[in-house]
Formats: sequence, structure tokens, C-alpha cells
Amino acid sequence: MIRIVTCARLAAMQHDADGARERAREIQGAADRAYAGHLRTVYDLTADTEAAERAAEADQADAEIVREILERTEAQLADARATVAEQTARIDELSAPSSADASMALLLYYGKPHSIHPDRSAAYAYAATLGAPSSGWAPVGERPAAELQWVCVPFIYDSACDHFRSVTAPAVEPLGGAA
Repeated sequence: MIRIVTCARLAAMQHDADGARERAREIQGAADRAYAGHLRTVYDLTADTEAAERAAEADQADAEIVREILERTEAQLADARATVAEQTARIDELSAPSSADASMALLLYYGKPHSIHPDRSAAYAYAATLGAPSSGWAPVGERPAAELQWVCVPFIYDSACDHFRSVTAPAVEPLGGAA
């Protein structure tokens, strides 16, 4: 089939083609702008994701450091609790009231009090450091303590009466019950 195209028809077709090209350029421009916006969004999201991953890695490293510090602190706390328990037991042991059997020794030098020791052997050892004989200690007997250079007098703490008393002297009640 043969078709005859007139100038007017050709001009109309040319005009339609120009309009279509213009419309295609507008659509292509809009598509390019949309694609560029999409690329910017992808780039921004990628950068945000990488920054979040770096922050998460740094936070993970910080959390590991805090975990190690916490473990060390827990170990130190356990040691401190054990030390406090030991010290509390020792304080309780030392502050417990003495029984009537707990004897101590008073060291006299020419009849005057010189020092107190936990037992006779400690008093004898201390007196030996000051020149007293390390053995041969004898009971005082009837001689006055002022005549002897060193005398060791044992005594106890009587918790019932809340006072100290000599082991060698009998516990005597005052006459008439007066204290």
C-alpha cells in the first residue's frame, strides 16, 4: 500500500516527533534525577552502616575492657571479703572475754612493776634479754620482792569479778562483805 504524505501531515508528524523527543528528554531528566537521588541515598546509607559497624566494634572493645575490669574488681572484692572475715575472726578472738584460766605474768624489777607478758616463759625470755639468768628462777618464798632483782608474778583475769588477781595469793573476800 502506498501512502502519500502531504507537507501538512509531515509537519504535524515532525511536530509530534519533536514533542515526543522533548517529553523523552523530560522523562530522562526525571529518571536521571531519581537515579542520582537513589545513588546518594545508597551512598549515605552505606556510610551510615559503616559508621555504625565501626561504633559497634569500638563499643565491643570497650565492653571487653569493662568486663576485664569487672572480673579483676570481683576478684579483689573476694580477696577483701576474705581478709575482712579473717580480721573479724581475729578481732573477735582478741576481744573475747578472757576465761579465769588465762594467766599472764607480771615482771617485777626490785619489787617495782616492769612489764606484763602473756605467760611465764615470755617473761623469762624478756628478762634474759635484760641480763637476768635464763634459767634457775625460783619461787619468791618469804623474802620481800624488793630484795630480789627479778621476780615473775603470775596472775589471771577473773571475768566473774572483772579484775585481775594473783595466782599465788588466795582470793579472799573482804570482811563484812564490803568492797
